[in-house]
Parts: sequence; C-alpha cells; structure tokens
Amino acid sequence: MLGLNKKDTSLLVIVAALVMFAPFILNPFPSDSGLAQFNAGYPDLMQRFVIFGIFAIGFNILFGLTGYLSFGHAAFLGVGSYSAVWMFKLLSMNVIPAIALAIVVSGLFAVLIGFVSLRRSGIYFSILTLAFAQMSFNLAYSVLTPITNGETGLQLTLNDPRILGESATADGSIPVTSLFGLEMRSTYEMVVGPWAFQFNAGYYLCGIIMLLAFYLSIRIFRSPFGMMLRAIKSNQTRLNYTGLNPRPYALAAFVISGMYAGLAGGLMASMDPLAGAERMQWTASGEVVLMTILGGTGTLIGPVLGAGFIKYFENIFSKINDTVLHNWFSFMPDGLEDFVVFLIHPFIGKGWHLTLGILFMLVVTFLPGGLVEGGQRISRMVKKKSDDDTNAKTTPAE
Repeated sequence: MLGLNKKDTSLLVIVAALVMFAPFILNPFPSDSGLAQFNAGYPDLMQRFVIFGIFAIGFNILFGLTGYLSFGHAAFLGVGSYSAVWMFKLLSMNVIPAIALAIVVSGLFAVLIGFVSLRRSGIYFSILTLAFAQMSFNLAYSVLTPITNGETGLQLTLNDPRILGESATADGSIPVTSLFGLEMRSTYEMVVGPWAFQFNAGYYLCGIIMLLAFYLSIRIFRSPFGMMLRAIKSNQTRLNYTGLNPRPYALAAFVISGMYAGLAGGLMASMDPLAGAERMQWTASGEVVLMTILGGTGTLIGPVLGAGFIKYFENIFSKINDTVLHNWFSFMPDGLEDFVVFLIHPFIGKGWHLTLGILFMLVVTFLPGGLVEGGQRISRMVKKKSDDDTNAKTTPAE
C-alpha cells in the first residue's frame, strides 16, 4: 500500500488514527472533574503536538540516519515562521503560499549552513550549527529589525499591503489565516454528557500535513538514499575507501531536515501569525534533540512520541500550581496537606523542567532506545505471556 510494506503501512494507519481521533483520545476526563486538568484535547495544544512532531521527524532524518547532531535547527524553524508571516503581510491570508515559501526559504538557508558545517563532523559540526543558530538569533533580534521587527516580533497590522486579500475586515479588524476561505481558528465543539470535544480546522490541516511528512520520512528511511545515510552513520571512513563521497548525501539530508523545520515554522505562523526571534534560540534546538532521543533516535514514530510527551509536560504540568494541589489533597489534615504540597511544589508549575529532566534521565538510563523501546518491551512481555498461556492450554497434563 502506497509503496510501503505491511509493517510500515500498519504504522502509518496507527499514526493516522491517533491524529484523526486525538480530540477524543486527549480528553479522557469529564470537563467538570478534578482530573480535567490533565486533558490535552484543546486546539492550541493539539496543534503544537503535530507541528513539533513534524519538526522532530525532520531532525530525525539527519540525526537518526546520519548521526550528525545539529544544535542549530531552531534557525530553520524561525526562518520558516518569518517567511510565512511576510507572505501573509504581502500576498494573502491563504496558508498554502505561506507554507510553501517557508519550506523554500528554509531549504535555501539549510543549503548555506549545511555546506559550511558539513566540512566538519562530530562535536565540531554540532558547534558550527549552534554558532549559526545563535548568529541567526542575534541578527533577527537586533540587526535585521526592519525585516524581523526585533524583540517585538513580526506580526500583522492593518497597514499591510496585501495584494490578493483585504488589509482589514468589514469591522476594521485584521483578517485571519485561512485555507481557501476556511478559517484556521474555526472550531466545532461536540458536547457528550460531561465531556466536551473540540474539532479545529487548523489542527486537522496540521495533522494531515504531518501524516504526509511522516509518510515521506518512511519512504526516505526505506530508500537506497536512506541506506546511504545509514552507511555514513555506521562508518564514514570506510565509505570513503569505497570511492563514494558522503558529503553530498549528508548535505541532502541536512537540507531535507531543514525544510521539515521550515515547514513546522510555517505551520506555527499559519496557526498564529506571529514570528519572534525566541524561536531561533539554542534552547529550541536543544528541545528537538530531547524529543528525538526521548522518543527513540533512528525510529520512525519515536520523534512524534517524544514531541507529544515533552509538549504535554510543558503545557499541562506547568499549569499545575499550589491552588490546584491544595484542591487535590484537601481531604488530608491541614498539616499533612501543606507538607505534601511542599514536597510536590518544586516539580510542577515553573519547576516542570525538573520533572521532565528526571523522566528523561530515567528513560535514557533504563530505555536507551527511548519510548519506542519501552513499547517494544511491553509488547514482547504481552506476547510471551500469551504464548505461555497458549502452551499451558495445549500441553496435556501428565
């Protein structure tokens, strides 16, 4: 199916099902319950799940296949965002041209950075990409303010000379992003008893694009080009001895990865037409590294799982405060309640990074293959137990 083997087709179908039914899956608790705090089925967060999933999928093509660890991929995310916002300002509010420009510009930028950075390997390559990203951040923050609007960020205004669209709506407000008339912020809410499920147009556009990006990554992984990238990771010196020059293949992987990041940046701007220099900081580059390693480097679905895991913690655990904790433990005696809240306080709210760091440390220590390895271990345990039960039933008693 679609040029994929049975296993890859099953994986693609599973990812498609997760994307399509995410509003149900991410809202397991009733809206009026105390556990509704852990629901994640609202449009903004679901959009972030799939957008950063695209970002991580692209990064995995470079890091997972070639072994080149880039600390500068946030530069392409930022360039994609700026390109998309400029397209909204100058052409129209249709997201297709904006996304297309984001991919093209980030790809060209990746050619420039990759051509220089790939002259070195290992830690030197990583430092070079980090240096380029920080230069890009500083240029966007201070030097290129006529293009980026500096620390304020690039955003839409009523004075934008939009060629194929209106600069202001009938009520005098700024137009919203759309797909041939379908507004990205359009949301339908379905109420089923105490549950409320939201279906957002922008999320499903991002979800469909993520499925296409995921399908393309599968084809790259299974192609002769993907095998060449694995050879680069395995032993680049031996590859040189065969007479093959690995640099063009590594550069192609770098550019493809950068275009994925630009696509993610373009989608971020399409959902919320604002681009700021903070998207190009080194912390954003480090975040995608964590996503890939946490999910499973070199695996197909791992980066998507890692992106969802980190974004869930960032948006859910960071919103839990002392008031929420006191509500949860109000059944305890006052002194014990305060003590429990005191113990948990450093791990929630602004301290969510501490919780994520501990979880990341545990995963790296006990599951070197990331969340995917954890799933594989559970699957093997279930299969072994099932086989043991089957053998016990079929073996005649002595």
